[in-house]
Amino acid sequence: MMSEEVLDDRQRTALLRIARSTIERIVGATSRDDQEDGSGDRPDVKAGAFVSLHKRGQLRGCIGTFDTTQPVVQQVEEMAEAAATRDPRFRPVVESELGDLDIEISVLTPPRPIEDPEEILVGTHGLVISQGFRRGVLLPQVATEYGWDRETFLRHTCRKAGLSDDAWKDPQTTIQVFTAEVFGER
Repeated sequence: MMSEEVLDDRQRTALLRIARSTIERIVGATSRDDQEDGSGDRPDVKAGAFVSLHKRGQLRGCIGTFDTTQPVVQQVEEMAEAAATRDPRFRPVVESELGDLDIEISVLTPPRPIEDPEEILVGTHGLVISQGFRRGVLLPQVATEYGWDRETFLRHTCRKAGLSDDAWKDPQTTIQVFTAEVFGER
């Protein structure tokens, strides 16, 4: 979904392997010593990332960061652990669930503000909507998965921020867009 892909297939596979082995280690299925290194395929790019966990097609955890000061490998490790253990919408993942989990990684571009909601390209852009201390983020693939149009995408991102559905129309609201290179085990 990024305008140009940053990672090759080997690097994507390495990141997925890192995410899975991190989750396995966190739930006690493996130790750090059992993990494959795969260092030759590790991308050295610095980028934000989201790790989404799905169990039998249903969201099971999703946490991410836009921070670009760390290598994406480190971001994926940290976000995989967070998605498995700290998403407030779900209880922590347990070892018995590992076989049912599918991992999806979104490597992000930095968000940029837009002046006009007409600039939003559904299926290409993710959204960050903020007002005061409230902020909601939805990844680009969410609108596509649910078949949302631009306005529906805006409304749902406002809800995620804890704002009213039409807060995106308020001049005090900031709307930012970003793109993502999305890949997963499925």
